[in-house]
Amino acid sequence: MVINENRRRKMKATQQLKDEHEGIKLMLNIMETICDDLEKGKQLDINHYEKILEFIKGFADKCHHGKEEDILFPELIGHGMSKEGGPIAVMLHEHQLGRDYIKSLSSALEEFKGGNMSAINNVILNSRSYIELLRSHIEKENNILFMMADRVLNDTDQSKIFDAFEKLEIEKIGSGKHEEYHDLLKELKEIYL
Repeated sequence: MVINENRRRKMKATQQLKDEHEGIKLMLNIMETICDDLEKGKQLDINHYEKILEFIKGFADKCHHGKEEDILFPELIGHGMSKEGGPIAVMLHEHQLGRDYIKSLSSALEEFKGGNMSAINNVILNSRSYIELLRSHIEKENNILFMMADRVLNDTDQSKIFDAFEKLEIEKIGSGKHEEYHDLLKELKEIYL
């Protein structure tokens, strides 16, 4: 994603992560609506749910969590925050829990596609578990970890991290993919919300 120089200088790396949280929260709302519909007996649009999983794996995990795990957390540890205890350890644990839910959700979706109609219950269960985890996780990051980060990182640190985020995004998900994810959010929001 290309950001003009003035905006880049003013934007904190932590604010970029908060902005990405808004997109992730929107996708969680879409997933919740789909789960509600499934529980009312509506059919699952497998194509839509595969796109949702691709968004979660690509944007939420590979890109967003990648920025945190590969760049922000090591920088915070370098500024004296502990990796073993406290917020960073909790966030890393929750990232792994989220990956476990998504792995189980992906397996359940494959079973459903293969004709096991009862697998839809595991699609719903793992979706709801992921939604609950991520909503709580985002609140902790926005209201605890990022506030701590803003206290220990100066403007130069934030700018350096922001630049590293931009580079990681291109390396991990590819140029233009961020915009594709935003288009997907817009498309699914119009359908489900």
